[in-house]
Amino acid sequence: MFDLSTPQVMGILNATPDSFYAGARHQTESDIRSRVEQIISEGGTMIDVGAYSTRPGASDVPVEEEMARLRQAMAIVRSVAPTTPVSVDTFRSDVARMAIEELGVDIINDVSGGEMDENMFPTVAKLGVPYILTHNMPTTDLMPEMLLYFSRRIQQLRDLGQKDIILDPGYGFSKTLEQNYQLLAHQDELLIYELPILVGLSRKSMIYKRLGCTPEESLNGTTVLNTLALQQGTNILRVHDVKECREVITLTPNL
Repeated sequence: MFDLSTPQVMGILNATPDSFYAGARHQTESDIRSRVEQIISEGGTMIDVGAYSTRPGASDVPVEEEMARLRQAMAIVRSVAPTTPVSVDTFRSDVARMAIEELGVDIINDVSGGEMDENMFPTVAKLGVPYILTHNMPTTDLMPEMLLYFSRRIQQLRDLGQKDIILDPGYGFSKTLEQNYQLLAHQDELLIYELPILVGLSRKSMIYKRLGCTPEESLNGTTVLNTLALQQGTNILRVHDVKECREVITLTPNL
């Protein structure tokens, strides 16, 4: 479905009022439309739509509200970018099924790695869409435990008939600040699986906490880390700032 011979840019569209980064909050129809147009005009080749904020301390969102937000957002996305691959960021199998069957989304992006809903793996396998498998587990020995985790979860998905799996090492999820940087230094170990790797570093706390700044001030740090992630074999960069990320991809092969 996707050409990953060169790295792709996945633009973030948060149809939520409480994203950790204020610049990513899009709720009104005009806000959503403007954001989709921006992603496409700046060179984004995928769009990730989220209707449930996963930032620490975010409010719980009922299933019906998450679905309603997605219906509103997807109607606008499809009107602006009808052929652009779209992933939906959800950990709920019912939302995933609705998004695939009703809204025609292309990918399910599950930050829980199937841990928060036991029906997620069977649902995506049955519906036959690519699945982004995220590492979101506390560890003491990061890389060995992550490799074991991915091996087990990939096999579980394969046993169910899942064909297309994308790995997300889960920067910022259940990891200390130092573990995030340890992961960045050793991310190329995930290439052993011969699966696409998606990375989401954009404006995260591992950047602004280390720099002593805010999410709004962390674009330069994001650019630096995205460059390093590409050098570690990343295929898809999930970002807020599409134009800057596209420039990173253009320049990195020349290093």
